[in-house]
Amino acid sequence: MNELCKTSLELDTQRIHKAWKSRIHNFIHSPLPWRKMNRQETNETSLVGESLGTLLSQKRGQTAFRDFLKSEFCEENLDFWLACQDFQTFDSPEELQRRAASIYEEFISVDSPTQVNLDFYTKEIISQTLQQPSPSCFVVAQRKIYSLMENDSFPRFIQSEQYKVLFDAASKPRGIGKHRKALKIRSAGVLIQHNSKPISV
Repeated sequence: MNELCKTSLELDTQRIHKAWKSRIHNFIHSPLPWRKMNRQETNETSLVGESLGTLLSQKRGQTAFRDFLKSEFCEENLDFWLACQDFQTFDSPEELQRRAASIYEEFISVDSPTQVNLDFYTKEIISQTLQQPSPSCFVVAQRKIYSLMENDSFPRFIQSEQYKVLFDAASKPRGIGKHRKALKIRSAGVLIQHNSKPISV
């Protein structure tokens, strides 16, 4: 009887040991929250200075760049570019006509205080399409303003204080310390505690 109990106890011990070994292996090799955060922060930091396109793909990048352009009295370039981006999302003829007229009055008309720097030929082409505008009627003008920002304003922006603040914010660790609490493995129960929250394994 004692031999039977001993054999049963050994089998139970082996089974528990194997189960724990498997659980600990899975836990160690699963992606931890701070590893994900580090990868995300690295991606955000690299996106900040990669190009004007990647900068403008982020809301805070747009905000920082516009603040810089405002300090140089040319924020209308970015406002025009963003308005053109938004314009391309519409397909209703009535909405396109209304918005095209609005963009023309705000950024292209000779009377506009926020007129962007476009050549006469480009302005003429746009004015001729205002009666029946297509989603692409501002594409040429948008490319020209983008090129102007990319070659003129963007190189100065990455040397500016606004860029430094943006870069520091993107590369600053966000609460990683909170995620690095000691992992507690309770030998009495089948629980692993991480971030002070018990996780059943």
